[in-house]
Amino acid sequence: MADRCQDTSFLSQPVSMGTTIMAASFPGGVVLGADSRTSTGDYIANRVTDKLTPLARNVYICRSGSAADTQNLSRYVSWFLEQHEMDLGTPPRVETAAKLAQQMAYQNKNVLQAGLIIAGWDSVEQGAIYAVPLGGTLVKTPFSIGGSGSAYISGLCDRLWKPDFTEEECRNFVTKAVSHAMARDGSSGGCIRTVTITKDGVKRQFIPHNQIPPYHGELKQPPPNSPLPVVS
Repeated sequence: MADRCQDTSFLSQPVSMGTTIMAASFPGGVVLGADSRTSTGDYIANRVTDKLTPLARNVYICRSGSAADTQNLSRYVSWFLEQHEMDLGTPPRVETAAKLAQQMAYQNKNVLQAGLIIAGWDSVEQGAIYAVPLGGTLVKTPFSIGGSGSAYISGLCDRLWKPDFTEEECRNFVTKAVSHAMARDGSSGGCIRTVTITKDGVKRQFIPHNQIPPYHGELKQPPPNSPLPVVS
């Protein structure tokens, strides 16, 4: 253990977000969700990262891949959308934000490691979701999952998804899917953040780690100050 503490070479590894991100639509809006773990190799660099980043008042982006790549890409897209909104005098469309992110990801696909989900509300499409996976493809979809945890919940999401979700049902769907991925993916963890976007604005929800229910296969945490079990 002492050798591990003295060896800090693992800190020079690229900071990446082996993660779970997702977005789902319901009539009138969208819900985005993500875990909060950022890792550097096998070291957890940040356990409360906010991976749901606003691009405009009505559009957010879910980020997975290299933390540095996705943060800078998001800042560029946000700056372009700010200029676009000043020119138009109205909030930008979700499709516009998605195409800007897609162009940047595709034109720099050889140097960027970025998996993105862009979602929001506008007066044309209402709630809209666009996925931009590694390589820069642009796909419009009613719900999308991404990151290392997505492999564990693809079947669950296909089974539970409904096109006629209420807002609360959609938020519960996103929360359940992300928490299942966190229970099974070693690169996902921490807390859960969600963002709900409708014509009425943005609502954020934070679920701390100790309020996320355990799932089958996880060890239950003993109550505080409880004696350790005796193994004979």
